[in-house]
Amino acid sequence: MTAYLDYNATAPLRPEALTAMTKTLAAPGNPSSVHSAGRRARAAVERAREQVARLAGAEPAWVIFTSGGTEANNTALKGLGGPVFVSAGEHDSVLQAVSEARRLPLRPDGRVDLAALETALAEAPQGAVVSVMLANNETGVLQPIEAVVDLARAAGARVHCDAVQAAGKLPLDMRRLGVDCLTLSAHKLGGPPGVGALLCRDDVPLAPLLRGGGQERRRRAGTENLPGIAGFAAAAAAAGRDLPGFAEVEVLRDRLEAGVRALAPDAIVFGAEVERLANTSCLAVAGLPAETQIMALDLAGVAVSAGAACSSGKVQPSHVLTAMGASAAEAASAIRVSLGWQSTEAEVDRFLAAWGDLYRRSQAA
Repeated sequence: MTAYLDYNATAPLRPEALTAMTKTLAAPGNPSSVHSAGRRARAAVERAREQVARLAGAEPAWVIFTSGGTEANNTALKGLGGPVFVSAGEHDSVLQAVSEARRLPLRPDGRVDLAALETALAEAPQGAVVSVMLANNETGVLQPIEAVVDLARAAGARVHCDAVQAAGKLPLDMRRLGVDCLTLSAHKLGGPPGVGALLCRDDVPLAPLLRGGGQERRRRAGTENLPGIAGFAAAAAAAGRDLPGFAEVEVLRDRLEAGVRALAPDAIVFGAEVERLANTSCLAVAGLPAETQIMALDLAGVAVSAGAACSSGKVQPSHVLTAMGASAAEAASAIRVSLGWQSTEAEVDRFLAAWGDLYRRSQAA
């Protein structure tokens, strides 16, 4: 059985989500229909909206269901209007959403350069949009979102935050963060793939990306994916319930990192000097290619990745690590190990045994 250590790519489906999806699939009904089956479907969507909003510390009316994080990010950045500023460490669905977006540099610790943001906003017209993720998908580094919001507000700019990796791993409070829009994705927290949400405050003008019917308060056309939404909501509720125990995952991550450093004193842990997600470790040993590590670990029954799963079919140096100032050799050797709600000590030990064998062979070659 594989030791699955790639939760930041996709978390295993939670049983609560499977049960909710199965129940919904067995009952017909379009949420836009006015007959009893349609009304039941609509009620299920609205219950789900409340559960997702609760996980994010938001109002249910702010939740716009989408096909996932990529659609939500594109909807926000294309729909808010104005010049766009994004951190250089964002997910590709943010970096590529608006071709003329200006990229803000990262500091060596992985956090966005706030001084560069302040300078950029001073030169920007009113109505600019700033997009900075809450937690990086590759390093787990947490961004100073509240400071970003303060700078943006002073310049008359709006703020979008991709919280896909943060949801279910740390407490979320959209009201406290002060952002205008927030992105979530179900499959990162134990829900099904192909469903997510953009949370957008009522007073924020947002042009829809998808036009057609009047679904989602005319902010996103198309019949709602009711089974996916039900699974998303059930996973959100379970993730919120499990948050107090997520510190146990950090214990496993620290065990893994300590084991790697004991085996390889020259190993680098990116972002280790700042606050990170409790489940994420981005490791590198220069001269040990990421692709070699991934293949060897896979053969040993251990699943990890190199950077974002969206790009891992073509293993290449991470743009996140490059933006942090990592050398080409370091970036090319980085792997991401990400844990979650089903992770165990045995899986961590299996990783360390397999990775240690590979490292020793590489040193002897």
